[in-house]
Amino acid sequence: MAAPKPIHDELHRIAITGIIWKKDDSGILRYLITKRASSKKAWPDKWTVPGGGLEVADYIDTEPTHKEGDSPQWYAAIEKTLRREIREEVGLEISDVRYLLDLTFIRPDGIPVVVLSFFCKYESGEVILDEDSTEYAWITAGEIKDHDLIPGIGHEIEMADERLRKEQQ
Repeated sequence: MAAPKPIHDELHRIAITGIIWKKDDSGILRYLITKRASSKKAWPDKWTVPGGGLEVADYIDTEPTHKEGDSPQWYAAIEKTLRREIREEVGLEISDVRYLLDLTFIRPDGIPVVVLSFFCKYESGEVILDEDSTEYAWITAGEIKDHDLIPGIGHEIEMADERLRKEQQ
């Protein structure tokens, strides 16, 4: 199948995802996944990880890092967005936010999308789902096959798992 034609060659929607990990009482690495509501337009009833889109409001109403000239600049807008999305979607706080990968695609409506994927450590809180999700699970990388995940999410969890295991050696 051919990719949809983009409606603009330079403008992209920017989405950020966070693979949240923690060790259980036995020291086993577990990853948070959530099941999308059946009312969602994209990938209804599929499992995914928390995330969402960068909004201008994620930085515009805060003090710029640099104000010189006609174009103020803000640092850390992506991480701020990721933290906001995780709080909104699952009610958790995270730490140790690290870049995993980026991917691009063109939505069926012609909007080009850049997804920045991170992995981050569970810091605190109890999972409280918003209206966009119906279930959650803390799974191991070996349990990926047991869940109907959005394409690519399982691979990303495996990549994060591999990096974390290497660090523990």
